[in-house]
Amino acid sequence: MQPRNQPIGRDAMAYVLAGGRGSRLAELTDRRAKPAVHFGGKARIIDFALSNALNSGIRRIGVATQYKAHSLIRHLQRGWNFFRTERNESFDILPASQRVSEHQWYEGTADAVFQNIDIIESYAPEYMVLLAGDHVYKMDYELMLQQHVDSGADVTVGCLEVPLKEARGFGVMHVDDQGVITQFLEKPKTPPSIPGQPDMALASMGIYVFQTALLIEHLRRDADDPNSSRDFGSDIIPYMVKHGKAVAHRFSSSCVRAESELVPYWRDVGTLDAYWQANIDLTDVVPSLDLYDRSWPLWTHSEVTPPAKFVHNEDGRRGSATSSLIAGGCIVSGSSLHRSLLFSGVRTHSFSSVTESVIMPDCTVGRGARLHKCVVDSGISIPADLVVGENPEEDAIRFRRSDNGVCLITQPMIDRLVL
Repeated sequence: MQPRNQPIGRDAMAYVLAGGRGSRLAELTDRRAKPAVHFGGKARIIDFALSNALNSGIRRIGVATQYKAHSLIRHLQRGWNFFRTERNESFDILPASQRVSEHQWYEGTADAVFQNIDIIESYAPEYMVLLAGDHVYKMDYELMLQQHVDSGADVTVGCLEVPLKEARGFGVMHVDDQGVITQFLEKPKTPPSIPGQPDMALASMGIYVFQTALLIEHLRRDADDPNSSRDFGSDIIPYMVKHGKAVAHRFSSSCVRAESELVPYWRDVGTLDAYWQANIDLTDVVPSLDLYDRSWPLWTHSEVTPPAKFVHNEDGRRGSATSSLIAGGCIVSGSSLHRSLLFSGVRTHSFSSVTESVIMPDCTVGRGARLHKCVVDSGISIPADLVVGENPEEDAIRFRRSDNGVCLITQPMIDRLVL
């Protein structure tokens, strides 16, 4: 093999699968796909996969969209439009557009790549890094690419160790002593455990590395199979495990950690409770995920906003926030915040309180309202004196209340209130 004079990522294309609805997030994805859901006070979920690719040195990126994609496409156009063709860079938004057949949308994750083979071939990347667009983590894909090349694998599958009881929602794999995958099971009812670790399973992250020509060969073979579901986890990967060389890449080998991050951080924020918890965790004094790590920045659309503002300084009417993340354009007017996240343009009025809550952009919290353990969708005006999070029975009638007591508030729920 000829010695390389540049990182492998420069010869790779990242392809982000971002078409999923994320139905477990309930009404939060009624207007947007899961990758477009706001996260961390400023970003969207998809920004993690895209930032990982950019920080890993990958300069060709495609994003396949499908379900209610307007919010996602608008975000990508505003925040990811800095790639330049004259630097051999590209950023393509690839909505399902019936390019193969006028009756065919993307029928699965593999089909979402197959339908854009001509676009991929036009850039001629040597390697493809396929990514899920709906997970929160920091990872250096260059290290995974290096393992793929060094091992001579046909496909390299990113994986992480998860508790056995949680593994039913993942693709689960058996590996030998060399890390070669000997069996791949998509969302098994009885997941196999890791040898020597009976309480843990090795789960797929939905991250795959292929040599481009081989990937295209398998996509075309799969498209000709009338029995295929056109899915990587159900069809492509199990076939390659059986007929080729599939190798596991442990997340712990390439996760990016700041000095304060003690353990590898990866979250599927696909349920209301998991989404709320991952956001609220960011308010910890030393959070498990460091958004302030300048060596591995989280790129996103940066709005032009004035600084956050705190006004009034009277007993019982003091604009204050503790253990909270407050974005630009917010006005905290005579109200108190604790362990909460306010996205840009939120206004909280006098005598209101917000605790352990996630408030999305451009919301207003009315005078005297009290919100505890809430997720508030964007653009909502919380009526004056409304109380949420203190009466479980009443909350369950008016809002979406999770098993762990998190209340989701959307505009239709507010519209139905009789105050």
